[in-house]
Amino acid sequence: MHENELSYEIRGAAFKVHSTLGPGLLESVYETALAHELRKQEIEV
Repeated sequence: MHENELSYEIRGAAFKVHSTLGPGLLESVYETALAHELRKQEIEV
């Protein structure tokens, strides 16, 4: 995967996590959810 493509996929996953969970949770919750989203896209975490 090209660097720009990878960056796009990671940002998309981060926006999806934040829009789904909303603000105010612990960082560890967002970290776990982002890792899950990235693994679903077969991006090694």
